[in-house]
Amino acid sequence: MGSLSLQRRLAAEILKVGETRIVMDSEHLEDIKNAITRSDIKKMISHGYIKVQRTKIKKPVLHKKKRRKGPGKRKGSFGAILTKKERWINTIRPLRRMLREFRDEGKIDKRTYRKTYYLIKSGAFRSKSHLKQYLKQKLVLHEGA
Repeated sequence: MGSLSLQRRLAAEILKVGETRIVMDSEHLEDIKNAITRSDIKKMISHGYIKVQRTKIKKPVLHKKKRRKGPGKRKGSFGAILTKKERWINTIRPLRRMLREFRDEGKIDKRTYRKTYYLIKSGAFRSKSHLKQYLKQKLVLHEGA
């Protein structure tokens, strides 16, 4: 059987897809081989002898599952791996969430909440435990915390 590269190329141009996506019916290869003009190829497409293969969906599984992020894969300085802004966000969000929970549960009053919120914003606390320790030390954290 001769090469069908011309037919494949023409079909790819007509169907506006890549050549690798063109699939030809093995039972009608002789008819396809004789089709050498664009109109012949269009007839083969309409008969269903030449089809377009669906692309495989490339799921970014490794990205979605956050795999391959271990220390062996990290290249670059610490700031390149985790930017200052990301580090700040990773510190601030849990602190604000915890402070909000304390306020909603009635463990601190609104005034203390606002004062502490601004302290968090200024970067006064390293972690949730540091925040909790501060609130207990100031005797503003009520029972149950």
